[in-house]
Amino acid sequence: MSQFSDHLRHWRQTRRFSQLDLALEANVSARHISFLETGRAKPSREMIVQLGDALMIPLSARNQMLAAMGFTPRYDSRDWDEAEMAPVRRAIDHMLQRHAPYPGIAIDRLWRVTRMNVPAQKMFGVLGLAEGGSMLDLLANPMLPQMVENWPEVAYSSMLRLRTESAAQGGVPELDAAALALAEHAQVGAAVGPTVPTIFRLGDQRFAMFGTIAQFGSPEDTALEELKIELFFPSDAETEAALKMMFGGESGAAG
Repeated sequence: MSQFSDHLRHWRQTRRFSQLDLALEANVSARHISFLETGRAKPSREMIVQLGDALMIPLSARNQMLAAMGFTPRYDSRDWDEAEMAPVRRAIDHMLQRHAPYPGIAIDRLWRVTRMNVPAQKMFGVLGLAEGGSMLDLLANPMLPQMVENWPEVAYSSMLRLRTESAAQGGVPELDAAALALAEHAQVGAAVGPTVPTIFRLGDQRFAMFGTIAQFGSPEDTALEELKIELFFPSDAETEAALKMMFGGESGAAG
């Protein structure tokens, strides 16, 4: 897509808005939305931002819409090591460090691991996952079904999450491909609790864990918007005891 009108139509249809729905949400006329989509009207910079808010468009896609109309990007993508990112680095490290002895990681929009605490580094290292590695590659590892006791249920919940995240971003080929691959193994399990835990078998050890996901509120940076912090918690007393025994003295983030 190179034309603003194409971008706008794509995101309106992705969000399943009619032109009238969008007009009401963005506080403009349906006629103006129609003119924008046919190219009969040109949006101002402020209008693009307004439409982006109404359609909940990712910041990187909003930059593309701005560029299509000849405007400079509004949203930066700062490098992890930049001085402005220091408060963010401290916040992430704080969450991951304080989460020990339970594993915690930070991942980007393509599920690449950007940060791990020490328990995560040691536990997932057995599965070949380290900082800079990809959770998508881990899900495709042929050994994983043998190491995850409830693999069909985990494959199903992971598939749904991948599809949801891809749809929210307007379609991400990498996430869609991973979801399609998981569909071959996915199976809805009988509901036995409030969450679907991932039950790992690592040697003689059994770990049943569920995850929570945190994101930064009101991001104005594309990289920060795409960053997720995933914290894993024990699903049973056996796992809690094992994690505390193995990683009770561990703290700090890897790297």
